[in-house]
Amino acid sequence: MMKHRKTGVEVDFVALSQKYRAEMAPLFQVIDNEIDGSGANNGELAAFTQYAMAFPNGFLALVDTFDTLRSGLLNFCAVAKALADLDYKAVGIRIDSGDLAYLSKQARQFFKTVANRFGLPWLANAKIVASNDLKEETIYALNEQNHQIDSFGVGTHLVTCQKQPALGCVYKLVEVDGHPRIKLSQDVAKLTMPGRKTIYRLSGGSGNEALIDLIQRVSEPPPEPGKRILCRHPFEESKRAYVLPTTVEALHVLYYQNGHVFHDRLPSMEDVRANVQRNLVNLRNDHMRRLNPTPYKVAVSPDLYDYVHDLWLANAPIGELS
Repeated sequence: MMKHRKTGVEVDFVALSQKYRAEMAPLFQVIDNEIDGSGANNGELAAFTQYAMAFPNGFLALVDTFDTLRSGLLNFCAVAKALADLDYKAVGIRIDSGDLAYLSKQARQFFKTVANRFGLPWLANAKIVASNDLKEETIYALNEQNHQIDSFGVGTHLVTCQKQPALGCVYKLVEVDGHPRIKLSQDVAKLTMPGRKTIYRLSGGSGNEALIDLIQRVSEPPPEPGKRILCRHPFEESKRAYVLPTTVEALHVLYYQNGHVFHDRLPSMEDVRANVQRNLVNLRNDHMRRLNPTPYKVAVSPDLYDYVHDLWLANAPIGELS
């Protein structure tokens, strides 16, 4: 038994769901008879009704356990209608197997048909969630098929990046008691830039796009908008360019110092998300394309360039030929 949300009147929720399944079965071209194997699954309906009774405001059903089109969608819509009679709204469905684009389009069409036939206008826009080992390439492919999916459940490929399943992370000391430290290596990629530094994002152009990130020593004055700035490649002498930014944004923010965490400066998850979206909008399209994207440039100031190379030469051993 389940009570109406407002009046408190109890009804036999399971029987009500069974009644609506029988009425909806012709719309789904399904015979409401599981005995000969042609009907919607009764065990699935039982699970849906129990789930809906426990979470009437959060009913989002996994509909592919037996058969999405012949069982899952019908059972969901029947329970959704029963919930509506008790003044609740079902959230939607999740599809975890099969042709996700095709099934989502079929599900949306069934939702619209049931919504029109049973006077449930909100059901036409019920949420459709897709999962099943989704990754970036799969979602791009789905987007090309005009799917009706509202959200994607990304799990495995979010927790473990298949292209780089292990994060190589090494601590590099760059300063001790105000004295710079540098790691030398024949592999330039492993060479560290000594001393305390800060970093700025230089933006400009008609759309105020991000042009380049500039690393400086903390003792240097920050770059100024409207003033031409020389930016250099950290290790290749001939690669350099002048940049005339319209805006300059400091990217380095201190959150931890001497064992103290500045909690008042820590952004909320919503702030982090908004900041990521803003930065993505400011990137050029060629940086964002999936195939052969243009690498985003990170440069150093002339002062930091000279500082690094002077310290490099002062500490690098000199060979002897004989």
